[in-house]
Amino acid sequence: MAAAETALVSSPSSLETGPAPAPESTGTGAAAAATSPGTAAAAAVAAAARTGSEAMVSKASLATKLLSLSGVFAVHKPKGPTSAELLNRLKQKLLAEAGMPSPEWTKRKKQTLKIGHGGTLDSAARGVLVVGIGRGTKMLTGMLSGSKRYIAVGELGKATDTLDSTGKVTEEKPYDKITQEDIEGILQKFTGNIMQVPPLYSALKKDGQRLSTLMKRGEAVEAKPARPVTVYSLSLQKFQPPFFTLDVECGGGFYIRSLVSDIGKALSSCANVLELTRTKQGPFTLEEHALPEDRWTIDDIAQSLEHCSALLPAELALKKSKPEESHEHVLSCEYITLDEMRGEDDVIKTC
Repeated sequence: MAAAETALVSSPSSLETGPAPAPESTGTGAAAAATSPGTAAAAAVAAAARTGSEAMVSKASLATKLLSLSGVFAVHKPKGPTSAELLNRLKQKLLAEAGMPSPEWTKRKKQTLKIGHGGTLDSAARGVLVVGIGRGTKMLTGMLSGSKRYIAVGELGKATDTLDSTGKVTEEKPYDKITQEDIEGILQKFTGNIMQVPPLYSALKKDGQRLSTLMKRGEAVEAKPARPVTVYSLSLQKFQPPFFTLDVECGGGFYIRSLVSDIGKALSSCANVLELTRTKQGPFTLEEHALPEDRWTIDDIAQSLEHCSALLPAELALKKSKPEESHEHVLSCEYITLDEMRGEDDVIKTC
């Protein structure tokens, strides 16, 4: 940072002024001071040059700061984009703010900016998305195994191929006799260490391709076998038929869509997820820690990293290392997506 800040050499020019004002003459009033057009133009050029130099140094300082960021923080993912699309949007905003890449840096040594997310949220879901930057990407696998909390709104009486409202309706069953007591009575069955069959539309892979991609192509896909998952707490918040709202805290690899579908079946009906919000992942909550898009700036993220580092368990905390020695780098970028179901395999995409 010091190198960047001292790079600006200020050498103000002595600008000639126009003729001195004529002395007041008794009976004619004051004569106006005149400035020659050539002198005004020279002053404008000098000011523009200084502004350009200051802007260039400011961008260099921001690039240095961006390269020095390391750790994990949280952003607020809205409905619509996939987690990977949102990560790419974040990356582009940071690169644009730092003025990277810029032609004057192209012959200098490259340094990669790594950025990734841990714990995929469906495109129709919103809420906390944990992001790792710099060496923080190495911490994402540990974040996946931690607890997550969701508010889910389910709809009784309809089943879909994706197990949520984005899919095609595959079955309809009556739900009019289901009561609040019925739902509350079966929730214990889905609490604790249980077995769960993942959805066919998921990031789980077969022969290196996501099951959801194969399904969209119309290829035959077999359901994955049930696997052990953990539900720490599960409660009914609201029931207004056909809709019911759940508060769920679970471990890694758990699918809320499968939970809602299984609850529907247990009630001799069917159900799908209408709305899903992740309110917490690890120590990061939606209200306190998730940065909205208007705060996706280098300074805001630096502050968030400092705040969030104190929330992490000791085994995940980054060890301090020497800061970057020079700003003379051009940013290339890698973004890393850790599929929740395959936390041991980093899927690295280089842009």
